[in-house]
Amino acid sequence: MPFHLHPASLPTRKQRWAARLLALLGWRVRFAPLPGPRGIVIVYPHTSNWDMPYGLISKWVMDVPFRWLVKASYFRGLTGMLVGPLFRYWGGIPVERGGKAGATEQLARHLHESEPFWLVIAPEGTRSYRSHWRSGFYHLALASRLPVGLAYIDYATREVGLTDYIELSGDSEADMVRIAALYAGRQGRRPEQAAPVALAPPGVPPVGRSA
Repeated sequence: MPFHLHPASLPTRKQRWAARLLALLGWRVRFAPLPGPRGIVIVYPHTSNWDMPYGLISKWVMDVPFRWLVKASYFRGLTGMLVGPLFRYWGGIPVERGGKAGATEQLARHLHESEPFWLVIAPEGTRSYRSHWRSGFYHLALASRLPVGLAYIDYATREVGLTDYIELSGDSEADMVRIAALYAGRQGRRPEQAAPVALAPPGVPPVGRSA
């Protein structure tokens, strides 16, 4: 069952510090324990740069082993020297953009070789409006046969949550209807930029972006 994480009830100093910081910002975290050591978490809606700091602080509050994809360019050159180690410490995994052949299968193998490993993906792929979600998370979840957690950063209620986990059936239309119902009412910082909860049409690259 999902529950709100209050600073006084959290077991570690890091969790309590993060929860107090989030509370000072006017936010709270609602969480249901992970159903296993591995899986995929999608974050929706993703419409603002503010999503990352709120999401990162909430990760510390939950104290969960989340990993996320980061453009490989952030780990190269001067930028890599400045922020690469920090991104790795926070759980960032460098990835080349462009959807190379076999990338989904390789990442699925990596998910099963690492424990614990929960990969966070923002399926909209951008903070700007687009007419659909990118389908990478869906193909990856099917290939890895792992559960999908539905995370949200809701600016209407000022709540970050991870409360629902689903198993995909392979019927993409039915699965997306179910996902849309679970995300109903969640509002991004810029609601007009949130993509409809629908997968990309055939022919669109399936790559998604990290949260």
